Amino acid sequence: MSLFGDETFDPLEPAPADAPLADRMRPRELAEFAGQTHLLGEGKLLHGVLEGDLTQSLILWGPPGVGKTTLARLLATRAELVFVPFSAVLSGIREVRTVMGEAQTRRRTQGRRTLLFVDEIHRFNKAAQDAFLPYVEQGDVVLVGATTENPSFEVNAALLSRCRVLELEPLTPDELVTLLERALTDERGLGGRIQVERKQLLALAHASDGDARRALTLLETAAGLSTSAKLDADALEQALAGKALRYDRDGEEHYNLISALHKSIRNSDVDATVYWLVRMMAAGEDGNYLARRMIRMASEDIGLADPFALRIALDGGEAFARLGYPEGKLALLQSAVYLARAKKSNALYRALSAAEEDVRRTSAQPVPKHLRNASTALMRAAGYGKGYRYVHDDPEGAARMECLPENLRGRRYFEDRGSRKPRNGE
Repeated sequence: MSLFGDETFDPLEPAPADAPLADRMRPRELAEFAGQTHLLGEGKLLHGVLEGDLTQSLILWGPPGVGKTTLARLLATRAELVFVPFSAVLSGIREVRTVMGEAQTRRRTQGRRTLLFVDEIHRFNKAAQDAFLPYVEQGDVVLVGATTENPSFEVNAALLSRCRVLELEPLTPDELVTLLERALTDERGLGGRIQVERKQLLALAHASDGDARRALTLLETAAGLSTSAKLDADALEQALAGKALRYDRDGEEHYNLISALHKSIRNSDVDATVYWLVRMMAAGEDGNYLARRMIRMASEDIGLADPFALRIALDGGEAFARLGYPEGKLALLQSAVYLARAKKSNALYRALSAAEEDVRRTSAQPVPKHLRNASTALMRAAGYGKGYRYVHDDPEGAARMECLPENLRGRRYFEDRGSRKPRNGE
C-alpha cells in the first residue's frame, strides 16, 4: 500500500462543500490562476512548461497565499504526472525514503513519473534533503518544493543546484479583488448570496498583504458576520480588526525591513523612515534592537557631520529601555527622524574599514620608540621616548613627528570629503 493512499489522487479534485472558502476556490485551471505574470505570461518560463513536458525540478519561493501549492497541482495535471503531496512539517527522512522508493517502482513498473510536491521544504534538515538527490538525478521524481524562506539559506547547495528556483510575488490588490469577485459569484464560493461593494473588496485586499488565502478568509468572515444580503460596514470592520503583519524576527523579512529603514535614513528620506520604523514596531520588533541599529547608523552614516546624532540615538535607546512599548515608540521615532534629517558623512566608516584592512594584511610592527613611555632608566637607555615632541609646547612638532609604524608611514584613513546635506536642504 502507498504511504500516501490512492496514487491516482486528483490534484484538482474539488474541496468538500464545508471546506474553508479558500480551499473551495482553489483554481482548477490556469485561467483561474491570479498573479505571477512574470512566470506565466506569454513567452515566460512556466507558460512553456505548462504547455509542454515538465522535466526539471523546481523550488517555488514566495510568501504565503501566492499560489505555490496550486501551481504545483496545475503542473502535475498538465504534465500528466502522478501528484504526491508531502509535508516537511509532518514527515521525516524515513517517510522521504519510502515515498522515493514508491516513485522509483512506479516509474519502472508502470512507466509513470511522479511529481513530488514538498510543502515547506526548508523545514527538512540536511540529511532529509540529501535523501531526495539520487531520485531527482535519476528522473524518478520531479521535485517541486515550496518555501517561504530564502532557499539560499534554507535548502542545501547540492539539492539547490539540481532545481530551478522560481520566486513568486505577493498578489496585487487588483489581482486579489478579481479573486474575491469570483468567490462572490461562483457556486463553489458564496454563490451570489451576498453583495459586496468594490471599495469593500479593496479594503479586504489591502488588509491581506498579497495573500490570496487571507483575502478569501477575510471575505468569508465578513460574510458570516453580516446581518443582511449586502455586506454592512460593521461586519467589514470586525473582519478587518487586528490585522497581523507578516513578520519573522529570525527570517529574511526581518532583515529586509531593517535594511529598508537603514537605507531610508541614509538617503535622508524622512517619510520612508517613519513608515518602515512604524511597520517594524507594529509587527512587534524589539525596540531595543531598533535602538541599537540606530546608534550604529548615527556613527556609520552621519558621524562627525553631526556629532550630536549619536547622542540623540543613545538617548532614544535609553528612553525606550525605560518606557518600553507603547510609550517608548515616540522616542524611537524621534531618533529616527533626527537621523534622517541630519547631514551625512561616512568618513568614519571608511576610516574604520581601511584601518581594519591594514591591520589584517600587514605585519604588526612595533610601536615607534619615540611614542613609547620611558618609565625606567633601562627603557630610556633603549631609546624609549627619544625624539618625542610635546605639541602643546612645540606646535610644529605635530607636522614633523610621524605616529604610524614604519610600514604605514604616510597612510591616510580619515578623509573627510564633506558632509552630504539632507534631501530637504536643512
